[in-house]
Amino acid sequence: MSQRRTLWEEGREPGRQVVALGLALALTAVVLDQAIFGQVGVFFDVCYVLVCVAMALAVRPADFFTIGVLPPLLMVGVFTLLGATRPDVIADPSDGVIQAVVAGLGHHAAALVLGYGLCLAVLAVRHRVLGRQGGQAASKRSGSPAPTRTTSG
Repeated sequence: MSQRRTLWEEGREPGRQVVALGLALALTAVVLDQAIFGQVGVFFDVCYVLVCVAMALAVRPADFFTIGVLPPLLMVGVFTLLGATRPDVIADPSDGVIQAVVAGLGHHAAALVLGYGLCLAVLAVRHRVLGRQGGQAASKRSGSPAPTRTTSG
């Protein structure tokens, strides 16, 4: 009888795909927030925190570092895009790109800190759970042999 995997062991997606998914979800949250409320506000903040946690749960263990550094870069990237195209949704309409990005980060700092903290916490729990189980969790299939190394010559 095989043991069922826990929530902490489920993530198996490559880091590149999780980054693309996170960016798509963050931009979707911006579009919805702007369409419903006319600016980037609390709806984006809630979605951003949920996206950070979801990315940490979805990524495979080999790509923990990629997702571990992604949340601040994701928010800066989204706000840079907004600052270049629609600065009025995150700052004053007359602000330049850099000023709009800094203003947006200031207004959404709580979501940034909470999302980043939860992302790192989920990754730490997953690392601990997977480390406790040793090679069993790292194996692609149950009962597979341990890797061997051979040399020629």
